[in-house]
Formats: sequence, structure tokens, C-alpha cells
Amino acid sequence: MFAHTRAVVAAAAHALITGRKVAGIFDHSIRRDLKIAAESRGEQLQGYDGERAVKFAGTLPEIYDAGNQAFISMQIDGTKAHGHDRSTASAYNLQVTDHIVQLYDHAENAWFTYDVRDAESGQGYHRGAETSA
Repeated sequence: MFAHTRAVVAAAAHALITGRKVAGIFDHSIRRDLKIAAESRGEQLQGYDGERAVKFAGTLPEIYDAGNQAFISMQIDGTKAHGHDRSTASAYNLQVTDHIVQLYDHAENAWFTYDVRDAESGQGYHRGAETSA
């Protein structure tokens, strides 16, 4: 899975699972804030990846990433989700906990952690991530 796709999936999952708007995320693997926003209404999602200047949107179980011109499937079960990125033929699993998304990318055989900025509550990143960038 591309690094930008993992970030989009993390933002999308957080918005869909918590019902809160995402105003940005911090990617621990590259130690950087990413300009990614997402919001959902039920199973409908819309988002914008400011890093690539592209939209992503869809209705579960499919999200379309306009930058990759490919679909990402997502099945949600409580605070967990799994799916498949069709642009790289890789599977993922993830868990959402408060303002954190932990994503396992099967193609990379590795875990990735994202802290999520909540637009509605003005909540900053968990664990002061913005100061570690």
C-alpha cells in the first residue's frame, strides 16, 4: 500500500467509525503532519488529501481515491475495520481508539500509527504529536 493511501484509509476509518470530522493527521512513520480531512454521514464519506490535492469519497464498502484512480474497500466492525487497496492489491486491518488509528498493512508486514486531529472538538493530537514534528 502506498504511504498516502494508508493515511487516507486512517482518516476515512476514523471519520466513519467515530462520526467526527478529521481536520488532519500525524503520521508517526514519517513524523509529519499531513493535510488530510474527512467527514462522514452514516456510510457516506467525503475527504480531501491536501498533500496530493485530490479528493476521496464513497459509500461503504467502497471509497474512491481520485489520485490513485482506484477503489479501496472497507468493512467496519465496531472500532475495527479491514479491507483491500485495489491500486496496489494489498490488504489492511485497523483499529480506532479515541484519536489514534493503528493500521496493519499486509503488503508491508508492518504496523503504522496515526494521531487524528478532531475538527469538531478542537482536540489536538494525542500525546502532543504536533510538538514532535
